[in-house]
Amino acid sequence: MKTTDFDYELPPELIAQTPIEPRDASRLLVVDRASGQLAHRIFRDIGEYLRPGDLLVANESRVIPARLHARKVPTGGKVELLLVAKRDEHTWEVLVKGRKLVPGHRLAIGDGERRVVGQVLEITAAGGRLIAFERPIEPLLDELGIVPLPPYIHTPLTNAERYQTVYARREGSVAAPTAGLHFTPELLRSLQEAGVHLAFVTLDIGLDTFRPVKEERVEDHVIHTERCDLSPQVAQQINRAKREGRRVIAVGTTTVRVLETAAVESGVVRPFAGPTSLFIYPGFQFRVVDALITNFHLPRSTLLMLVCAFAGRELIFKAYREAVRERYRFYSFGDAMLIL
Repeated sequence: MKTTDFDYELPPELIAQTPIEPRDASRLLVVDRASGQLAHRIFRDIGEYLRPGDLLVANESRVIPARLHARKVPTGGKVELLLVAKRDEHTWEVLVKGRKLVPGHRLAIGDGERRVVGQVLEITAAGGRLIAFERPIEPLLDELGIVPLPPYIHTPLTNAERYQTVYARREGSVAAPTAGLHFTPELLRSLQEAGVHLAFVTLDIGLDTFRPVKEERVEDHVIHTERCDLSPQVAQQINRAKREGRRVIAVGTTTVRVLETAAVESGVVRPFAGPTSLFIYPGFQFRVVDALITNFHLPRSTLLMLVCAFAGRELIFKAYREAVRERYRFYSFGDAMLIL
């Protein structure tokens, strides 16, 4: 399967630079897999497509203030860091912007009692750095860090909470599970009152989610590993819904990866906590997810491949062409799709 099969042209002005207000005023492109029909709606209308008993599963991971300004010790040279993945209490995989850092270099973040010094241990295979800090840095991130935005967003965010879902609770991501950004507390409450059930899982999103696949063949790509968690209670909710013939609707591709990881061996969802490197592309057999809420994804991305696996490449590219024609807003702060 060729990576170029998942490429498309997008006018730059359709890349959303700011979130729409209110959250549920974004547009919604409804894609019917059975008929191939498309419908243009507003996100707050999504309840018209959900049924009593549907189980809506979302990723409650919260974006951490992972962008940090540091100085080299003792020279004082400026360096920008982006925490990507936590290896242990003191050690992080980090992307670096600034002068070249090699193993042995030391960096200082903050000052006074907040000052933390880290040392570069090694250069990672992806070109980042493994840095060991003298003490855990997470308790200081709210004071010292900045919430990172995707590289295609150039407009500063005035309210950092708009890059968090309203149900974000467990810190650990460096990018938001953006399909969930469209929900408001009022919309979630109205869905529950209509008989829709809610459940939450966690997948801590890394920056590799924005990187295009560079291999010529999709099958040659090695997907990034991300930490996820699905509790025994949620596994029970999902398995009961499947037994009773009720739909499991995933909010976002990250939720899909958690659910399908937890069921990949037996088809029954089991509690799971740990890393997942599940790469979903056309040909994958879905065992759990019956419908999907998602945003519009970057060309050649693993996320676009996942969506094509779920609905078929031809139908997804038909929907994307329609979205471009109708001037939908794309990517993180953009509009949404509901794939039934």
